[in-house]
Amino acid sequence: MDIVGFLKSQFICHLLICYIFIVSGLIINFIQLFTLTLWPINKQLFRRINCRLAYCISSQMVMLLEWWSGTDCTLYTDPESYHKYGKENAIVILNHNFEIDFLCGWNFCERFGVLGSSKVLAKKELSYMPVIGWMWYFLEIVFCKRKWEEDRKTVMQKLLNLRDYPENFWFLIHCEGTRFTEQKHQISMQVAEAKGLPKLKYHLLPRTKGFAVTVQCLRNDAFQEEYYQRGTYPAVPIIPPRRPWTLLNWLFWALLLLYPLFKLLINMISSGSSLTLASFAFVIVMASVGVRWMIGVTEINKGSTYGNNDNKQKQK
Repeated sequence: MDIVGFLKSQFICHLLICYIFIVSGLIINFIQLFTLTLWPINKQLFRRINCRLAYCISSQMVMLLEWWSGTDCTLYTDPESYHKYGKENAIVILNHNFEIDFLCGWNFCERFGVLGSSKVLAKKELSYMPVIGWMWYFLEIVFCKRKWEEDRKTVMQKLLNLRDYPENFWFLIHCEGTRFTEQKHQISMQVAEAKGLPKLKYHLLPRTKGFAVTVQCLRNDAFQEEYYQRGTYPAVPIIPPRRPWTLLNWLFWALLLLYPLFKLLINMISSGSSLTLASFAFVIVMASVGVRWMIGVTEINKGSTYGNNDNKQKQK
């Protein structure tokens, strides 16, 4: 293992990355709070500022995908349409098989310059999560309770409010409503059979109430079928060029926040106080637990109970 690979595997490096993300995120959330004063004066300026502030947070996660793990996402598209990406608003439909699906979507948003303004349809619980959830509030993200009777009016109103948004944005949506699992797939296909709808091999039945789209819009999953059969999609593969801004943003926050941390740590060690060192260790442990909780919110087993027969029976 080379030195870079060794450092990437060390827990202390992971902890420092988490420290930079959380502290910088809370600082940005605090700044966003003050931008609320702009809303009644100049709503569009409020929006433009918060797009830049949100980029400072979300780009740190994209940096991990692009620069830390060295991951590239391949786009299969019509070359004639390629130059339009990022230059107009778009609805991007994603499947939801893994925890980092959203990060791959953010990766494409970054490479086409719309990461700071990108939108999602997210569950209400995420709005209470520090850093990302609070960031989304200032981005006018559409939150829903997954109860259509309650969501109908609020979701439609929030979507209508985005019509005059001053920045180009992509609206990322998972039409399946929850993450794909074999159990949910079996139950979903039973529902499809009962309703006389086409059975899907690789997707759950789309949640058409939240967004009126069906698999027919995706050519009856021809793209997904060819991928599973041949390992590639039917179109020209293009890897959009990587931009340096995610790395530069992370380096800025790292330089700003690591110096006071190391200085504090040296002072604590020099003091020789057992209580001080124990307090510092406690803070580190709590930070680790906090980060693990934030990650846990996105895990598959913490996803929606949509499609779960047991849950439906309990509701009855």
